[in-house]
Amino acid sequence: MERIGVLLVSYGAREVAMADALLKSPNHKVELYIADKQCNPFNAKYATKHTVIPSLNIAEVCKFAMANKDNLDFVLVGSESPIIKGIRDLIETETGIPVICPKKAYAIEESKVTQRILFEEIAPEANPRFKVFDPAEYKTKADAKVAVYKWLDELDNQAVVKPDKPALGKGVGVWGDHFANREQLFEHFLSSFEASSVIIEEKVPGEESSCMGFCDGKHFILLPDTRDYKRAFDDDRGPNTGGMGSYKDTKDYLPFLTATDRKAELALAQKIFEGWKKKIPDDTALRGVPLYLAFMHTGKGIKILEINSRPGDPEIMNLLPIIKDDFVDICLRMVDGTLKDVAMEKSATVLTYKVPPDYGGYSEVYADKLDKAAVGTPVDLTKAEALSKKYGDKIRIYPGSMEVRGGKNYALKSRAVGILGIGESIEEARQISQEGAKAITGGALWNRTDVAAKKHITKSATNMEKLRCKT
Repeated sequence: MERIGVLLVSYGAREVAMADALLKSPNHKVELYIADKQCNPFNAKYATKHTVIPSLNIAEVCKFAMANKDNLDFVLVGSESPIIKGIRDLIETETGIPVICPKKAYAIEESKVTQRILFEEIAPEANPRFKVFDPAEYKTKADAKVAVYKWLDELDNQAVVKPDKPALGKGVGVWGDHFANREQLFEHFLSSFEASSVIIEEKVPGEESSCMGFCDGKHFILLPDTRDYKRAFDDDRGPNTGGMGSYKDTKDYLPFLTATDRKAELALAQKIFEGWKKKIPDDTALRGVPLYLAFMHTGKGIKILEINSRPGDPEIMNLLPIIKDDFVDICLRMVDGTLKDVAMEKSATVLTYKVPPDYGGYSEVYADKLDKAAVGTPVDLTKAEALSKKYGDKIRIYPGSMEVRGGKNYALKSRAVGILGIGESIEEARQISQEGAKAITGGALWNRTDVAAKKHITKSATNMEKLRCKT
């Protein structure tokens, strides 16, 4: 087997899933060099060489790459912050090692304003109505308030408020979900407006799908649909989080969508990619996952909620383990510019995140359910990992915001561990994921119990039927 050296820049469970996919290569003996945000249990165990860079400072990561230059074939980056800061530009310039992620100038998630302008040029039919509020254009908060309220009149208050800059999935506010009156909306608006521009766009009713694709700069291969759960608590209650779980059906599209909907997704994604690519002189600049699209299916066509320039967390975890092709070979084809397709298994997957007690405000809302004695105690993954004896490769345990101290695992502040179930149906995959979650003890970790539950899928299917009947 050919030896391949990979530098993985790791933030959490998403990158652990990448590491797992690389290590399972049937064609290559992979040596992982990992620059880690914390001493992740998986990474510390399996890396050939492992270093912790808490800030993921790109200059420090570049030094690590340079020190191991002779052993590295490519660098793989999953987290948005290093991509936005230009990690690819720096490492490729300083070391010559190819990096799989978009270049700094094309990290599209850095600005939601830039996104909306791009969509308006390439696919205006998929753009919700929007207005950009730039703090430089208003002398006082009162002036901004008048302008905001005037726009809300046009939208009949059905609005979504988004900061221009990334907020890790937590900066968006939606009328009817996060605020019930204009004063609450304007207060949310001001929390971002004092720092940068804010977009207020129309709230689009419908059902959401997440789609992302691998790209070699010239070709964009859209992967199957996934659906994530942003709200903290069961029944979609509580604040938005970075994502509490996600699922994928056995088909390429979600169970409440149709083959026609999937064709529309493919056509729109390709239209955006081709239109964007024409503006870029460098045909390698979009290498990696340049388009991770949040689509809203309205019954009257697709609207684009937003686009990111990196793999989705947790959604990429639903996809990596069921890629038929060798993931190393896919990465090499992205580097070589020869990526033409990606073969996927016809499996369903469900990902459940276990998170620490303060995440999503759980310790306040559910103080009566919190095992206070377990807060801060070591997290035991052994029983969950032992389920592989029962399920084989149908279960994966991906430590995320977790670190090794004194030989024991401790949860940090964010999503601690992802548990992926793989099955011949969503329900089978869900059962495996939930069983794995229950097997993880310690740290007072908790999780949503209804990720991919039938009631949610049925509700989405019913809603889509109503929306289609209105067309």
